[in-house]
Amino acid sequence: MKSILVIGMGRFGKLLASEFINLGDEVMIVDVNEKKINELAHMFSDAQIADCRNESVLRSFGIENFDMCFVTIADDFQSSLEITSLLKELGAKTVVSLAKSDPQKKFLEKIGADEVIYLERDFAESLAVRYSNDNIFDVIELTDEYSIYEIPILDSWVGKSIKELDVRAKFNLNILAVKQGGKLNPSPKAGYVFKNTDHVVVLGKEDEIFSLTSKIGSNKKKRK
Repeated sequence: MKSILVIGMGRFGKLLASEFINLGDEVMIVDVNEKKINELAHMFSDAQIADCRNESVLRSFGIENFDMCFVTIADDFQSSLEITSLLKELGAKTVVSLAKSDPQKKFLEKIGADEVIYLERDFAESLAVRYSNDNIFDVIELTDEYSIYEIPILDSWVGKSIKELDVRAKFNLNILAVKQGGKLNPSPKAGYVFKNTDHVVVLGKEDEIFSLTSKIGSNKKKRK
């Protein structure tokens, strides 16, 4: 479970915050618009009406205690810039900000955003799954039931082949590719032997993926 701050309750922000709640995370939502917060207060235990351009307001939230802060203000880029900058100044661990164009993305990166997402290119549900689980590096939703995930391998897989592990039967997953050091090996053969630094791209159900990734050591770092 992670502690998440979502600033900006537009359509995207609401959906993103809701998905984090569905995944079992703790979420604080904030918006300057009282009506928006009142409409959502019944869904979130921590809903604040506040202008996050005010440093003292952000400081009162205890920014350093959140695992991730999302700035999802799509219609006021100046505010998005100011809030992103303040969050980093106040010690936010990770700040993910929303952009609607390449120039906006560049500005947000320059002032310290750890990652910038595009409203048109990223989906709130996929982002929530990705950021909620340290061992899921990417996700593409195919249907309500099945998605494609990039995950690290279990330590117990190292030195064993796909055939030997019988991943499909034991874990109900289909291995689509193996990724190592940025290189992708699509449709690996049954005799492929896993290495410690391998990631696998798999097709499966969310609950089965989460069950598998919960067994992966927390000391594994993200490797692109």
